[in-house]
Amino acid sequence: MVEKKKSGYWLTHLGLILGVLFIFFPVWLTFVASTVTQDAIIYPPLPMLPGTEFFENYANALFRGSPEGYGAKVPVIKMMMNSAIMAIGITVGKIIISLLSAFAFVYFRFPFRNLCFWLIFITLMLPVEVRIVPTYEVVANLNLLNSYTGLIFPLIASATATFLFRQFFMTIPDEMVEAARMDGCSPMRFFFDILVPISKTNIAALFVILFIFGWNQYLWPLLMTTDPDMRTIVMAIDSMIPTGDDYAHWPTVMATAMLAMVPPVIVVISMQKFFVKGLLESDK
Repeated sequence: MVEKKKSGYWLTHLGLILGVLFIFFPVWLTFVASTVTQDAIIYPPLPMLPGTEFFENYANALFRGSPEGYGAKVPVIKMMMNSAIMAIGITVGKIIISLLSAFAFVYFRFPFRNLCFWLIFITLMLPVEVRIVPTYEVVANLNLLNSYTGLIFPLIASATATFLFRQFFMTIPDEMVEAARMDGCSPMRFFFDILVPISKTNIAALFVILFIFGWNQYLWPLLMTTDPDMRTIVMAIDSMIPTGDDYAHWPTVMATAMLAMVPPVIVVISMQKFFVKGLLESDK
């Protein structure tokens, strides 16, 4: 029996190691390709170890774009800032609206409360692509094209976050609500002083998920922005790959892809503890 447990332990870890290597290998190839010359990528075999052009390629990607003769010049430092503003705006907006809406559904009694909640929940079946035309028309009529407001506001409602906060608020004992009411605590003070602090791990977990959602947006920014200064980092990668007879400078493209992964990785690593704890508490 002990031997079986040991063998299962090592097989489990072997499977995890193989899974990590399988996922990490394309990322490693992308990093290697971002540190070598154009010829090293075009003429096989592709090297497996980093080259000597790291600083040159990343400087091109951040500040200059592709070298002369390799399609569009797209410095990505501005686009990374656009993506960060969009991702943070969407994340903060979704969390604030979801907290308030979940608070209303759990602690207030009003006509058609359950109907309103299920109407919000049903929107989970309507992704952005389904409502893209009417949403674009509204934003265009409000003259919000090529603006951070137009990029952020149509995406800040979240049925998923509302549902998760609602389920968490429903686990809070009624005795706590009664005690707060007896102490003369107003509804909004109860919300800010009690509900928000005890929801911080759930907020952290959702922050990670929603930040990555906002950072990886492609279709909505593609429709919303015609000004090159308002494009996002995901759009930058696409614009660096030319069509027709142009050539792509692949080291710069790969450096841009690596830079696009850095902020989400930093967010996940820095908030990993809260992310796992928040998911576990949400499950309860």
